[in-house]
Amino acid sequence: QVQLVESGGGLVQAGGSLRLSCAASGRTFSNYAMAWFRQAPGKARELVAAITWNGGNTYYANAVKSRFTISRDNAKNTKYLQMNSLKPEDTAVYYCAAEPRTPDAIGMVSPYYIYWGQGTQVTVSS
Repeated sequence: QVQLVESGGGLVQAGGSLRLSCAASGRTFSNYAMAWFRQAPGKARELVAAITWNGGNTYYANAVKSRFTISRDNAKNTKYLQMNSLKPEDTAVYYCAAEPRTPDAIGMVSPYYIYWGQGTQVTVSS
C-alpha cells in the first residue's frame, strides 16, 4: 500500500515560515517526480512546486517564487516544502503528490500525479 503523509501545517502570522514534510511509505520514491499542490476554499487545486527524481529540475508557481523551496531527501523517502515570507493568500490545504512514470519530467496539472497525500492545512493570518 502506497502512502504519502503530509505534516508541518498550522497557523502562522503573515511574514512567518513553515516547513511541510511529505513522508512516503509502501515503496521507495527516490525515482519518482514529486510535487506540492494547494487548494484554497472555492478555488481549483493548483501546482505550487515540483521536483524531479534527483532534484535536478524544479518548478515554482510565480506566486511563490523566491519564497518557497522544494527539496527531497531520498535516503529518508521524504520531501519538503520550506515556506518563507508567508502571505494570507497562501492559506490553503497543501497536498503532496508523486508520479512514477516520468521521473525526469515536471507535471503541471493534478491528473498527472498518481499518488496523493491527505493534505495539511496552512493558515496565514494578517
